[in-house]
Formats: sequence, structure tokens, C-alpha cells
Amino acid sequence: MSREGFSISLASPYAPGMDGIQKFGIALFVVALLFTVIGLFGPAANDPELFFYLGFIGSVVGLSIYTVRTYLNRPAGVQNNHIFTSSLTNRGLWGWALGIFLTGFYVALYWGSDEMWNGSPLVLLFNPLSQGLFNHPPDRWFLYSFIYTVSILIMGVRAILKYRHSNYQIVRTCSIMFFQLGFAFLIPQFLKSMSQPEYYFSYFWPLDYARLFPSTVDGMLSGGTIGIWMLIISAILTFIATPILTYFFGKRWYCSWVCGCGGLANTAGDPFRQLSDKSIKAWKIERWMIHSVLVFITVLTILLWVNSFLEGGIFGSISHALTKVYAFLIGQAFAGVVGVGFYPLLGTRVWCRFGCPMAAYLGLLQKYFSRFRITTNGGQCISCGNCSTYCEMGIDVQAYAQRGENIVRASCVGCGICSTVCPRGVLNLENGSTHTDRENANPITFGNDGIGLRKGI
Repeated sequence: MSREGFSISLASPYAPGMDGIQKFGIALFVVALLFTVIGLFGPAANDPELFFYLGFIGSVVGLSIYTVRTYLNRPAGVQNNHIFTSSLTNRGLWGWALGIFLTGFYVALYWGSDEMWNGSPLVLLFNPLSQGLFNHPPDRWFLYSFIYTVSILIMGVRAILKYRHSNYQIVRTCSIMFFQLGFAFLIPQFLKSMSQPEYYFSYFWPLDYARLFPSTVDGMLSGGTIGIWMLIISAILTFIATPILTYFFGKRWYCSWVCGCGGLANTAGDPFRQLSDKSIKAWKIERWMIHSVLVFITVLTILLWVNSFLEGGIFGSISHALTKVYAFLIGQAFAGVVGVGFYPLLGTRVWCRFGCPMAAYLGLLQKYFSRFRITTNGGQCISCGNCSTYCEMGIDVQAYAQRGENIVRASCVGCGICSTVCPRGVLNLENGSTHTDRENANPITFGNDGIGLRKGI
């Protein structure tokens, strides 16, 4: 339609059809996935190399080709076309199907028997990788760790391409991929191959709730020099590095740059971030639940140490019973089954919002002792609602922006998507004193164009 030089185009900003490269990627993915599924019915146990390389690796390559080509065909910038009309991303049939599948997988992973997993074609499928790189047979946890890492890497590439107009998102996503691949997969597996404790450097207390338990500490002390260093590193990360880094950068240094839970949420979970509940009721429930979990694990850790000093004389049965309850309800059911399985139903940060004790610990530091904040320029806000819609933590960002208030919330993980999807540049992630006037603070800004020193507004 055109009138006096003004035109409106009703066409999609990118062609809806697939080109030859996309079709090849999808075809390769489907054929290789079908080959893998056939192998899981028995043949993969007899020839795992064939089914691993032609099946699993082939499906990964096919999906990667399709993903890269799809987003390179789209212009730079955020396009969330049909996000609320898609069955997958708006709790439709495919969304529920995926949620049920993921939930079922986690239930089987955590509570399935060793007999069910060990020696199964699914686990044996990864024998070439496990034996080839780490010289030990695979088990269910190797399977999970590898699939988890591959998911972050593939969907991390997708996130980089989708948000390639934002330097902040590119660097942040690369950081997530680096820490997951190196510190949460390769290093622990190499340590295991050397008969050392399977130490995960990117997880520490209170997220890794058993890290400071007396039994764990005793195990590290008995592990020689490496074990002692692991104990020292754990203590430094929890009690020294965390407060210092949070003071300067807020909780985003961990929740959005390092943590594997947040890494999966911001990569594989990115298509579902708009499903987070933005209601006041959800916010109230969130504050009660997440701080209750932090209190629970803190009291439990203290009880275990008191019990250790008293040689089990008073709190023996109580402390160990509470440990089992926490491991089952929080460590497995909440963090795993609900935390990831409910991505397509409740959004990607259910665990981070309502249950993670590390997020609660960092959030308290961020709210009361950190220089991090998101500043707003309400005069530029056009009330499009993008910022609130795509906030994975359920924060009504638009309400703050319209009032011109800085956002200093314990729950904010500093992912920066609110700033990235804002068409007017209303929101800025900044490191400056939250108690000084914005015009005189000269904060360091972390925005779509990079990192720099902003003087004044």
C-alpha cells in the first residue's frame, strides 16, 4: 500500500521458506537421528562407533547446519515472529509434548536403576568418546554431561547468531560455552580418568550443596595435594571471590556468565523465556521459596558440622535425614526434573527464580552491596513491552522504565536481554554506585555496542 511516498509492507522480514542448505541440514538431522534411534533398540550395543559417528554426530552436524543457515538468512537484530502463536513456544501441543519428554528423561536419569542404565545401548553409544578421550567407560552421568554440553554449544551458536547485533550477548554467550565445555565437562572427566575426584570448578557451595559438608571435606583432605587445593579453591570461590565479584558486577558474573544452569537457560531455553510468570503473586512466592532454600541448606551445613564435632552424638539421625530430603526434593526433583523439564511450560529460570540457593545468596549481595544496576530513561519508553515480555526472571521491567527508576532487584541475573530487545535504548546495564546521582556517577556501561565509560546521561 502506498500513498504520497508512504508505504507499508505486509511481507515477513525474512523468507519463510527453506533454501537448499537448510533442507540438507534438516534431511541429515532426520536421517541420522532415525539411524540413532534404530541403534538404541540393540545394534548400538554391538557397534557403538558406527552409531555414534554416523548417528549422533551426524544429527548434531545436521542440526548445526540448519541452525547456522537459518539465522544467517535473517537480518541482524531480534526477530521473535510468531513466538506466541507457535505451539512449541506458547504451551501448545508440541510444548507440552516436549515438557513431558524432558520431565520423563530427568525422572529416569535421577531415579532409574543402575541396571537400567549401565550397559544400555544409549549409554554404550557414547563409549567411543568416553574411552577415546578419557579412558573410562561411560555411565549415565557421562551421557547427561555430554548431551548437556552439546546442547549449550549448539544453542549457544544459535544465540550468538540471533543476537549478533549485540556485543554484550556475543561475549556473554561465548563465556557460557567456554565454562561449560572446559570447567563443567572436560576438566572433571580428565580428573576422573586420573583417579582423582570429579571436581566441577564452576559449581560451589551453596549451589553444590555437599561441597562444604564434613564428609566431602574429609574426602578432599584425604585426596592428597589435589584434594587440598580443591578444598581451598572451593572456600575462596564461596567466601571471597563471590562477594567481591558480585560487588562489582552483580550476580550476572555467575548466573549469566559461568553457571551451567543459567547457561542452559540462556541457550537451549532461550525460545521459552517469554513464558515466565510476571505477576506480583509469583514474585511473592519466589522470595519466600528461594530464601527458604538458602536458609535450609545453610542450617543443614551447620548441623552437619556440629554433628561432626560431637561425633554424631546429638544431630546424627536428624542431619543425615535432612540431607536425603534436600538431595531428593531440591537437588533432584526441583533443580533437575522441574528446573529443566518445565522449560516449555513455565519458562527457563524456574529453578533459578524459585529454588537456587546460589541465586538467593548472590541476590542478597546484589541488592544491598553491589554496584550493578539497570538504569532507565523513562522519557524514551514507548511502552512496547518487549523488556517485560522477554525477562526470564519475571521482572516487570517496563514498570520501572516508565517511572524512570533504576532496577536493583535481587532476582535480576543481568542477562541483558531487556536492553537488547528495547528498540529505544531505554535500558542500560551499568556498574556504578546505586546510591549516587545517575548524572554524576560516570558508571561503566555494558550495552549492545560494547563496554565503555558513560559520562552523564
